[in-house]
Amino acid sequence: MNNTADEFEDKVVIVTGAGRGLGRSHAIEFARRGAKVVVNDSGGGVDGTGSSNTAQSVVDEITEIGGVAVANTDSVAIVSEAQSIVTTAMDTFGSVDILINNAGILRDKTFTNVTMDNFRAVLDVHLLGSVYVTKAAWPVMSSNGWGRIVLTSS
Repeated sequence: MNNTADEFEDKVVIVTGAGRGLGRSHAIEFARRGAKVVVNDSGGGVDGTGSSNTAQSVVDEITEIGGVAVANTDSVAIVSEAQSIVTTAMDTFGSVDILINNAGILRDKTFTNVTMDNFRAVLDVHLLGSVYVTKAAWPVMSSNGWGRIVLTSS
């Protein structure tokens, strides 16, 4: 494994929306730097529909470079599943130190053409999903007396 730094050695990082794009890059870089990573991605397309095994694919990439990761395919937009993402980190690695709220979907319409259902779906993932996962991770971080939360947005 190409350790560029050990600053994340033994840290547990959750990255939501880590199956592709920026989230994938975050997950791989944290693993390169020694973190244990929960790769969360429900496997949907960019618009949030369908399913694939993108989370496991990223875990496989991390494992190939000598990193440690586990896949989680729960949805950030459902309270119980957001809690399950944190439970995966706790059950697998025993902690949560860093949370990267990166999950997002794209319903690319002009405001004139967007339906309220599409707008609500975007808010459910981008905004409420970030709140749900943060709310689930907060007690762990508070108990540890340390934690970092990053929100990406578009």
